[in-house]
Amino acid sequence: MNGRARTATRAVPAGTLGVVSEPPQSPLVLVSNRGPVTFDVDGGIQRGTGGLVTALTGLATHRRTTWIASAMGRGDADRSREAGGKAFNVDSPAGGSFDVRLVVSDDVAYERFYSIISNPMLWFIQHYLWDQSNAPDIRSHEVEAYEFGYKLVNEDLADAVVEEIEGERDPVVMVHDYHLYLLPRMVRERRPDAFLHHFVHIPWSQSDSWRVLPTKIRDEIYRGILANDIIGFHTRSYRRNFLQCCEDLLDLEVDHKQGVVRIDDREVWVRAYPLPIDANATRELSRRARVREFEDELLRRRREHLILRVDRADLSKNVLRGFSAFDLFLEQHPEFVERVTFMAQLMPSRTDVPEYSEYLEKIEALVAVVNHRHGTPDWMPIQLKLRDDVEEAMAAYRHYDVHIVNAMFDGMNLVAKEGPIVNERDGVSILSENTGAHEELGQDALSVNPFDVQALANAIHRALTMGADERRHRIEGLREVITHRGPGDWIDDQLADVRRKAAGATADDELTVVESDG
Repeated sequence: MNGRARTATRAVPAGTLGVVSEPPQSPLVLVSNRGPVTFDVDGGIQRGTGGLVTALTGLATHRRTTWIASAMGRGDADRSREAGGKAFNVDSPAGGSFDVRLVVSDDVAYERFYSIISNPMLWFIQHYLWDQSNAPDIRSHEVEAYEFGYKLVNEDLADAVVEEIEGERDPVVMVHDYHLYLLPRMVRERRPDAFLHHFVHIPWSQSDSWRVLPTKIRDEIYRGILANDIIGFHTRSYRRNFLQCCEDLLDLEVDHKQGVVRIDDREVWVRAYPLPIDANATRELSRRARVREFEDELLRRRREHLILRVDRADLSKNVLRGFSAFDLFLEQHPEFVERVTFMAQLMPSRTDVPEYSEYLEKIEALVAVVNHRHGTPDWMPIQLKLRDDVEEAMAAYRHYDVHIVNAMFDGMNLVAKEGPIVNERDGVSILSENTGAHEELGQDALSVNPFDVQALANAIHRALTMGADERRHRIEGLREVITHRGPGDWIDDQLADVRRKAAGATADDELTVVESDG
């Protein structure tokens, strides 16, 4: 075996071979904060935003599904009222037909749910973003936001779930992400026969990070998510953290080897399901005519080398240290002045949260400093583009020499998988060891500690001076891993576990994943 060989041998429970047979299907109910589409006030329809929507779209087309989500604005609320608050069928502009139920919550409650508790409170905890000497301060404002915001919106969506599965035998409900940690327990109390599965799309942080929450709130959140039958994460690391939290914070019985938490005479399976991309769809997108237009412009202005990052302007993405490392690289390697451009396409994110608007201001200020320090009359070291344009990003993916993903902590970082699939220059990936994608891609990327600015500057130099054979070997390794599994596999793995556990399998019968590093 070569050093890249990876195997996943599955010990299938007795009596099963290959794919587990599909029983007669009851409807699958998906629940998330954002839905697959959103409506304008004039009735126009747009694809829902965010990586979670992309991930779930394949699941919703995989089998008969009702997708329950919060109404995102007046257009969504109007469309929900037209449907009498019930599910209705809709064709997404991005493809796929869905039964969607949009739940309208009180505006003040939703603002508290989203802008005080979900973001920033839970997001900051799970990405280690709090500067704990200064924040957070938990006062009545935050407690009320939890009681009369986070809890109320979870109740609104739980009510819709219970109504949707009324009369159904053995319904399956798949809950998604950090917005809805309380919902499973609310559903479990009213429908103990429902099978509940919860996938968390962001990191699960270590025990001490959760101690910023008041004990009552923390216990309710944990007991809420532990009302599920299966809980899924992107990586084994996040799975380990969750299991350790259950032991440390709730003193529960935990089987780390089998990935099981025992609570209230129930066995909760905790699993890792790394999220893949649709490689064929990504390649197809990169061939669009509009991508070619951006590509022509990029090549016309291109210098000898191109460094690329594509991200949201989120604190967790570590954009400032990325630019600081490039600044240091140019200082230490002046021979690259006027030969390299760092192109950064950043989508402004959560600008209504003060920490995010301040962060964006810091990004723009640092770019100005670096460009002033190293730039020349006809060369600007950093090209900053504050917009979300997937076709423009695809054009840059095709031609980067170095792709930087240096997030401090992150869920999966699908951009780390998208770039190598379409790149035509054997581009080198520089990847933070704290990204979800690192568990799969770290062997063939240049791994960096995201807090070590000098190490990132060194990695940039190594990537730009790397020999052609090594570059080719590394990107071939990345593509091998990225194309090994597709979205259908991600979906099938979860549904197979749902069927096994629903059929009475225990952790001892459950699949054992054996990994080989060759």
